[in-house]
Amino acid sequence: MEIASKYNPAEVEEKWYTYWMDNKLFHSEPDDREPYTIVIPPPNVTGVLHMGHMLNNTIQDVLVRRARMQGKNACWVPGTDHASIATEAKVVNKLASKGIRKTDLSRGEFLKHAWDWTHEHGGIILQQLKKLGASCDWERTAFTMDEERSESVLRVFCDLYDKGLIYRGVRMVNWDPKALTALSDEEVIHKEVNGKLYYLRYKIEGDPAGAYAVVATTRPETIMGDTAMCINPNDPKNAHLKGKKVIVPLVNRVIPVIEDDYVDTEFGTGCLKVTPAHDVNDYMLGEKYNLPSIDIFNPDGTLNEHGAMYAGMDRFAVRTQIEKDLEAAGLMEKIEPYTNKVGFSERTDEAIEPKLSMQWFLKMEELAKPAAEAVEDDTIRFYPEKYKNTYRHWMENIKDWCISRQLWWGHQIPAYFLPQGGYVVAMTKEEAFEKAKKQVSYSITMDDLKQDEDVLDTWFSSWLWPISVFDGINRPGNKDIGYYYPTSDLVTGPDIIFFWVARMIMSGYEYRNEPCFRNVYFTGIVRDKQGRKMSKQLGNSPDPIELMDKYGADGVRMGMLLSSAAGNDLLFDETLCEQGRNFNNKIWNAFRLIKGWEVESSLSQPESARTGIDWFGSKLSETILEMDDLFSKYRLSEALMLLYKLFWDEFSSWYLEIIKPAYQQPIDIETYRVTLHYFDALLRLLHPFMPFITEELWQALNERKAGDSIMTVLLPKSEEINKSLLADIELVKQVIAGVRTIRLEKNIPQKDALELQVVGGETAPYSSIILKMCNLSSFSPVSEKQAGAAGFMVGTVEYSVPIADKMDVEAELQKLNAELTYTEGFLQSVLKKLSNERFVQNAKPEIVENERRKQADAESKIALLRENIAVLKG
Repeated sequence: MEIASKYNPAEVEEKWYTYWMDNKLFHSEPDDREPYTIVIPPPNVTGVLHMGHMLNNTIQDVLVRRARMQGKNACWVPGTDHASIATEAKVVNKLASKGIRKTDLSRGEFLKHAWDWTHEHGGIILQQLKKLGASCDWERTAFTMDEERSESVLRVFCDLYDKGLIYRGVRMVNWDPKALTALSDEEVIHKEVNGKLYYLRYKIEGDPAGAYAVVATTRPETIMGDTAMCINPNDPKNAHLKGKKVIVPLVNRVIPVIEDDYVDTEFGTGCLKVTPAHDVNDYMLGEKYNLPSIDIFNPDGTLNEHGAMYAGMDRFAVRTQIEKDLEAAGLMEKIEPYTNKVGFSERTDEAIEPKLSMQWFLKMEELAKPAAEAVEDDTIRFYPEKYKNTYRHWMENIKDWCISRQLWWGHQIPAYFLPQGGYVVAMTKEEAFEKAKKQVSYSITMDDLKQDEDVLDTWFSSWLWPISVFDGINRPGNKDIGYYYPTSDLVTGPDIIFFWVARMIMSGYEYRNEPCFRNVYFTGIVRDKQGRKMSKQLGNSPDPIELMDKYGADGVRMGMLLSSAAGNDLLFDETLCEQGRNFNNKIWNAFRLIKGWEVESSLSQPESARTGIDWFGSKLSETILEMDDLFSKYRLSEALMLLYKLFWDEFSSWYLEIIKPAYQQPIDIETYRVTLHYFDALLRLLHPFMPFITEELWQALNERKAGDSIMTVLLPKSEEINKSLLADIELVKQVIAGVRTIRLEKNIPQKDALELQVVGGETAPYSSIILKMCNLSSFSPVSEKQAGAAGFMVGTVEYSVPIADKMDVEAELQKLNAELTYTEGFLQSVLKKLSNERFVQNAKPEIVENERRKQADAESKIALLRENIAVLKG
């Protein structure tokens, strides 16, 4: 196979991905091997690849490819998520651009537009993952709204309803006025907002002096929904209000003053306005004291008829206007700047409105127990482990899950309302009709049943993902679910630990009575060099496709991985991708160097090559053991850096230099054979990280059969490690480095042979390597250092290189004198500081100590320079 002079990623990547696909090398079927399974965190069906996907899927691919090369039956299941809120919003916007409103369409007409949008834009991200090199089993691609997954979702809803775990009721929910749907607590992001604290005057009913109570609130626009004022019974400053009634400003409605310990006496004036329809805590007070509830908002955040003179206005416009109206009426005591946390929709970034609404809920307490224990006792392990605390806190404070959404795109809730009240839950309308006939005493037809308009939360389908991708809900005894489940590893971000990870664990125990995965690897968030989260708004997120076009997929994969320690945020810098591309070129050029050697079968193997082979074999085995340990701890970044150093430093800079033949000379066949063997082992170790270049070079390394691939050969195993040899070669490296430094400092070219002497000791072991790599004419022990010799220390052993005949004495003297003058000046500046009593007394002890170290170093250097000058002067 002809190898190009330069590595061309575009040509190589397309060629080998097509080859892998054509030969079905990613496909898995159950057999007698140990399974290794990963399910992809399904991206939005209409999404495109961003840097977070790049990191997450690179890590998954590394784990899958490594498992495949360990002899396991690796299966990585891809798929996409229907993303109810995001997708519906995109479809609504597209229709609006054509002058069509959602409300102008029937549900069926709208869903046709949604499916058209999905078919047009869906799956782009999966195609982009192929460019990254993702070795997914594409034949198993799933979609959360395909037939199997949809049936699974409806079956689970019906089952949980029959078990009494799903119920319907009016509750305070998080309402998104932009998306026009309820959200679960986990879909709300709390942000600090700089606002105002308004102190409002509520006149006391019947008070002859016109006295009033003052209430502090951040939301004066909600006063139309006030149905009580609350004080703390133990608050002396408000005791005069006990048993009284007050008048709501502007609307003049009389409301009672109630008493409850809930009121914080330190906040504002200690008087609390109670608006049960629009505040979670007020709702609880309303339930406790049987207060009426007045909902003043329309679903879109405008005020309804209960908003009195503000009906039809947006809530924030009302806040601005009511401030003016209260001041004009003399009902505003004062206004203060105030910072508080406000909930925003994760999807639309709209300020959330607490709202009483009829919704479907899933009871979580019982479902959470086995899921909490599984993580606590390490049945399921988290990497990094710190996320156990986050998980535990949430599980201990879990609330019922609001699973209904006021949308059309998604799984329509399988509940059917009866004409005279009540409902039945069933998989199909036909089943519902049969149930309804048994439940009611009056005559009904199937057309009398009206299905609930709402759909299920998107997470209600993705929480079943590890089971549903193998059709384990509909066919719990099928071959695939029995073989591939539980899955092995999950790779995801810590931001969806509650949305997805915790709920999957719950569904795993509910429907399989075992964990859904063994390990969870939490990636960090990809940030820019300044530490900012990457986003379209900031314009700081590079296009992954453009990065791969520029640096090659392997280069970008490496750049991402080198900076992504598990669980820590990744500060992405494009120069890391450049480093990855340079490493590709290093590997490519090393291969071309080796393959360019002429091999002579009659040559005997040099001693230096034999030693180099033994040394690198031990180094390779040592690295393999260390890599196994790092992978067991999911420290992939460190494992890659270890391999990077092994190839760049040990193999290229040392091993190849030790064994390579002299210029235009042949190499012996044994050294060549072992070198190809080592290169093969390095390619196999690198393959999970850099699949394309390793496949290209592995194919070129030896003759291969059609269908052969590096991805299906086993990883190299660790063999015997000669630790004393490894230690000796490290000393040898230091000796070589010492001689190279002298050549550099004295401008002595490599082609000029030097003598190396060991002062008062024996020559270093493996002198054949030192003789070759330093180009020495001799390497011998001497009793004392020669005049004019340059020297260096390795540990306690002194080495010297006679160079009197190799250099320009006058030029060297000039250089040494200049260095002496500079060092003497530096010493004087240090002594001046140390002679300053105020500095010595007031500076930190470590700073003073550092100056004393500088003094000692300078004095030592001056003595050595003077000695060298004296030697040269003779």
